[in-house]
Amino acid sequence: MPNTSRRNFLFLAASAALASRNAFASGMSSWSHPYSTLASVERHRVLTDANRYLRRQPKTITSVRASRSTGGLHDYFSEGDYWWPNPKNPNGPYIRRDGESNPANFSAHRDLLIRLSIQMPALIAAWLLTKKREYADHAIAHLCAWFVTPETRMNPNLEYAQAIHGISTGRSIGIIDTVHLVEVAQATLVLERAGMLVGSNQKGIHAWFADYLHWLTTSAHGQKEREAKNNHGSCWLLQAAGFATYTGDGAMRDYCRKRLKAVLFPGQIAPNGSFPLELARTKPYSYSLFNLDILGMCAQVLSTPADDLWTWELPDGRGLKVCFGFMVPYIESKKAWPYPPDVEYFNDLPVRQPDLLFAGLAYRKPGYISVWQRLKDDPTVPEIIRNHPPRQPLLWIEPQPLY
Repeated sequence: MPNTSRRNFLFLAASAALASRNAFASGMSSWSHPYSTLASVERHRVLTDANRYLRRQPKTITSVRASRSTGGLHDYFSEGDYWWPNPKNPNGPYIRRDGESNPANFSAHRDLLIRLSIQMPALIAAWLLTKKREYADHAIAHLCAWFVTPETRMNPNLEYAQAIHGISTGRSIGIIDTVHLVEVAQATLVLERAGMLVGSNQKGIHAWFADYLHWLTTSAHGQKEREAKNNHGSCWLLQAAGFATYTGDGAMRDYCRKRLKAVLFPGQIAPNGSFPLELARTKPYSYSLFNLDILGMCAQVLSTPADDLWTWELPDGRGLKVCFGFMVPYIESKKAWPYPPDVEYFNDLPVRQPDLLFAGLAYRKPGYISVWQRLKDDPTVPEIIRNHPPRQPLLWIEPQPLY
């Protein structure tokens, strides 16, 4: 988590970025802490969403049966997005069309997982702002339904994710689906540290994430996904780091920190700060934004006062700082993007991703924070939501650091 000097800079930078906003300018002189600044900015959005979510009951994967899954009722199932029937053999194995999502493929379990990842953290952000118990209680109800209650819980593995009709009953790349649980784990950690989650519920939720982390790091699917060279490897690392942080697995946090430096940075970042493996896809803008967001969140999760991954760089200068230097101009002005436009959803990007806020803090760049605030929050297009996993910056910048 950020150190004291960085948190102080957030207050200064955010104040400068917001000075032109009449809605915030009047009370700025009274803000004495960066958390208060962010809370003021986020309050209306968070409470509007959370009050709506209070009326929505928990729903888990057991509420939707996956008829094509070879797993059971409690096993998560999804199908690969870019796989379609073969026109030359309609009843045979599917074929791949990169970047083009097939709306007929099964996605109900992923939709429910994303629903959890949107609603539960928003409720905890609302609790942080108000300390009203109803928000925390409803968030805990979601957690228990997903991870504790025998009738509705999800099994702690992804053996049947991103299946392909006629080819595979589940693949390692399906692990990317649970990147949406990272902020759920962070919100749960906030609850635990505040003494709001105790007893058998706490033990059951903690055990689920420990079991899933074990599967993630020891299963054949998990080990294969760990070695992925592109954003899939980034998402594996963020999940391992986030779940290790929640469960208190210091050794795994250390491993993730070393792997980020020794494998992901040198393997993914070009000298100019771009991600060549993402630029090679049919959605280069989307994938570049997504990988930047994931790597930025890795730094946010894993950085310590003694090891700041935001500013760490390889001997040749490659690191997160050069990545943001490359990408932020194209976030601020997409018209300047020098590469082909995405085959889908290009007009729906960019959106407000928290890594911009955290990067502005890390690099003392008020302009980054200003760009972050100008972007659209809470996107409504399902594909954009799917690639926008962290949504509640309040959970990641607390009055006191968690690590």
